[in-house]
Amino acid sequence: MTRILLYTGKGGVGKTSIAAATALLCADRGLRTMVLSTDIAHSLADAFDVPLGPEPTRIVENLDGQEPDVYFNIARYWRTIQQYVGELFAWRGLDEVMAEEMTVLPGMDELGNLLWIADHVESGKYDVIVVDAAPTGETLRLLSMPDASRWWIERIAPIGRRMSRLGRPMLEKVLGLPIPREEVFAAAERLLDRLSDVHRLLSDPDRTSVRITLGLDKLSVAEARRSFTYFHLFGYPSDLVICNRVLPPDAGPFFEQLRQAQQRYLPIVEQEFGPVPVRTVPQFAHEMVGAARLREIGVALFGDGDPTAVHYRGEPYRVHRENGAYVLEVQLPFTSREELQLTRRTDELVLEVGGWRRTLMLPRALIEAPTRSAKMDDGTLRIEFEAPARPLAKGGRR
Repeated sequence: MTRILLYTGKGGVGKTSIAAATALLCADRGLRTMVLSTDIAHSLADAFDVPLGPEPTRIVENLDGQEPDVYFNIARYWRTIQQYVGELFAWRGLDEVMAEEMTVLPGMDELGNLLWIADHVESGKYDVIVVDAAPTGETLRLLSMPDASRWWIERIAPIGRRMSRLGRPMLEKVLGLPIPREEVFAAAERLLDRLSDVHRLLSDPDRTSVRITLGLDKLSVAEARRSFTYFHLFGYPSDLVICNRVLPPDAGPFFEQLRQAQQRYLPIVEQEFGPVPVRTVPQFAHEMVGAARLREIGVALFGDGDPTAVHYRGEPYRVHRENGAYVLEVQLPFTSREELQLTRRTDELVLEVGGWRRTLMLPRALIEAPTRSAKMDDGTLRIEFEAPARPLAKGGRR
């Protein structure tokens, strides 16, 4: 089974170096490894000090690297959709070249980068895929797309396809613009199905680990708290928190105040993020560029341990029976009840925290069960439902 290690964090905390070091350590230990950047501001090539492109490139033995390109991704994943959007822009009077440029819609670059993960898993060429992800907000937006795609697949696409089959010629005459053809809807559904494949891979705790990199300063720790909460919200629990660039005791008098501040934050991080383990990487005295330097980071982080091990196994979403009722629990660390908004729509439960929204599909047996109460209990949202007449399926999960 291919392991996926996804590194994210606030911009500037050194997550690219951590991801590159992890990939290099895996390769040195004989694992066929791919290190992939999903950040549009690629810096993997800079970390390794080697050129990388839109297709896999060998870096050292057992290690390939990749920095996908938006136009390469478009040609690979959604050429049919692009052609339709190009027709639409051309209808508005844009010339062919301008229409081609305008079809690069927002989010296409990051989305295509994410789809490469599923391709590499299915190829069977790699034992480990290390992902140098975008800063936290961009990564979360990307990882929330599978939830949004379900609306298209289940509700919007069937209506659009029926309209296209029954009245496209007439609609084009009335509206005077091109209406999507069957192949456009089919291409969109294939793309969104592929997104669901990625979601299944990344939300499988046996296969994927999300690892948060932070600096020991106020802004970075605050950002890591939010990241920790939002990843749990979308069903991607973290298995490791990495404090990077920690100053050693002999850093010298010039850095003493900064070192003391870091040492004050370290026990706070260990306490707040527990039981997820926290590891530290020191601030090195030299620039950490190139394979030799990156190996130092890998050894400092994992030592003789296994970088692909699952360091913590959380369960962000579960349903169980308790005191004659059914209880749905969602782990939302660092969240208060006042910050949380809940909406129920028959078979859906909508959770909104800090501007991020996730829709959970309720187990079938709870669809008609009235809601009793909802409360936050030590970082866990607990929602009670009256026990339905028919028994809940074994395991109580979707």
